[in-house]
Amino acid sequence: MKEIVHKKLNELQATAICGNDISSSCLYVSALTILYAGQYAWISLLIVAVVLFLFRKIYAEVVGAIPLNGGAYNVLLNTSTKRLASLAATLTVLSYMATAVISASEGMHYLHGIFEGLNVTIATVVVLILFTGLAILGIGESAFVAVIIFMTHLGTLTLLVLASIWFVLTHGLDTFHINWQTPISSGSIQTALFLGFSAAMLGISGFESSANFVEEQEQGVFPKTLRNMWGIVSFFNPVIAILLISVIPLTEVGENKESLLAHLGETTGGSWLAWMISIDAVMVLCGAVLTSFVGVSGLLNRMTLDRILPNYFLKQNKRGSHYRIVLSFLILCISVLFATNGHLESLAGVYTFSFLAVMALFGIGNLLLKYKRRKLPRPERARGIAVVIAVASVIAAFFGNMLLNINTFYTFLQYMIPALLFIGIMLNRVILIRLLIEALEYFYQPLRKMVILSNRYLEKLSSEINSQEFVFFTKGDDITILNKVLQYVEDNETTKKLKIVHVKKDPVDNEALKKDLEVLDRAYGGLDIEYIEIEGTFGPEIIDELSEKWKIPKNFMFIGSPGNKFSYRVADLGGVRLIM
Repeated sequence: MKEIVHKKLNELQATAICGNDISSSCLYVSALTILYAGQYAWISLLIVAVVLFLFRKIYAEVVGAIPLNGGAYNVLLNTSTKRLASLAATLTVLSYMATAVISASEGMHYLHGIFEGLNVTIATVVVLILFTGLAILGIGESAFVAVIIFMTHLGTLTLLVLASIWFVLTHGLDTFHINWQTPISSGSIQTALFLGFSAAMLGISGFESSANFVEEQEQGVFPKTLRNMWGIVSFFNPVIAILLISVIPLTEVGENKESLLAHLGETTGGSWLAWMISIDAVMVLCGAVLTSFVGVSGLLNRMTLDRILPNYFLKQNKRGSHYRIVLSFLILCISVLFATNGHLESLAGVYTFSFLAVMALFGIGNLLLKYKRRKLPRPERARGIAVVIAVASVIAAFFGNMLLNINTFYTFLQYMIPALLFIGIMLNRVILIRLLIEALEYFYQPLRKMVILSNRYLEKLSSEINSQEFVFFTKGDDITILNKVLQYVEDNETTKKLKIVHVKKDPVDNEALKKDLEVLDRAYGGLDIEYIEIEGTFGPEIIDELSEKWKIPKNFMFIGSPGNKFSYRVADLGGVRLIM
């Protein structure tokens, strides 16, 4: 089959795809923060900007070291266990699902404000279907639409800021002085800032999206997307909050929280600016839907390649899109929309806690990378103390949101637990198949014919799963390292076959390595270990050759962590995983 070659995304395209999600927060995060922090909302938003600045380095270090799709799932898969990585992936998918449904619905609510006869639920379904079609067309077409939406949104926000500044210059700061002296509803200033910070952290949702489609970006683009997203929210969110406090009495914030920026636009520029902001809100919220489809496609494809999801999802169309993943995600989104009867307040908790948990897990993944992959080359390094502060800040925001609304946390658990059960079944399906075979054999006599047929099918299915071969490229490692490799494979992969390959430049026989492997072969009776020596230089060419020759996907090939002298980047190896 001819490999499908995609044109990589440039800086503007990549920033637009993930930027529509994070910049759409400007529509609601200021109002949300003001409700809890009052006149100090802009300070809470500045604190969030500082935390996000720390995450710029965290993400840049991880993805620079392991530039593969998957975000938090990718880093944890290469530094910890498949189970922990699957937890991060599940949370990411839940976050994307909630983002897609909420963004589409909120966008249609804004449109309903312009066209009152609009059926919001039906319009939401139409939006989800339209962006499903766009995602299936390919990432190039998605990027083109995303850029138009993104540039329009930035232009509209800039116009709103300029109109508000002009309004303040011509009308004075009387409203600001009144708001500044208003008693804080949350109690102390510290409490107000903390609750405001917790709510304001929702304004950076989407920052993780770029890491989920990094393989589709041109080299060097990823850190620029982080810089651009950080710059947008660090400027607009605090500035808009200050302008709101300077123009709108705090008593009016709660009444207009659903469309506060449109209210600000009407106050400072008139109905034409309010209408323009409403149209922009519709567009950028739809852009956030597109971000979800692009991000989830990259993530679920990676999970499928790693056999966490069925191979059914690997099918591509002529444009290289994983249309089965996109269509399945559409079905999930529509089912959730109708399950909630269009009342999506409960989904806000899924969105909130999933996103914050993913950010925390990514930070933990960075710490694991520092500890377990010290020698792995990376273009940037985040200081350990900065990572700890960033993770602690996200955890604090997680608990802060629990304080703000504990019921949304319970709703989050209702969605997360079934998702984790499904992933658990996929990870342990061989064990479950064996248990099912034994259970059927228990009823062997009364159901003889059916049991024989069922067991044949289950035995065949179990054999197919276990027959997948894996490869570990050894540098002539000692028995301790090889033992850890076998433990990892036994604990994390459903296979009975492992090739251990030693690529060497000279024909010298490595008797010590062979003897070590004989000992390990006896110790790990459940694994069929095959040792192979190849003369040559380890690199992408040998990986390509062996992958093609043995019909083993590259993500089923493992290496230890390379050092600074290694001639290639991890990305050059085509998806080979780091396990030691």
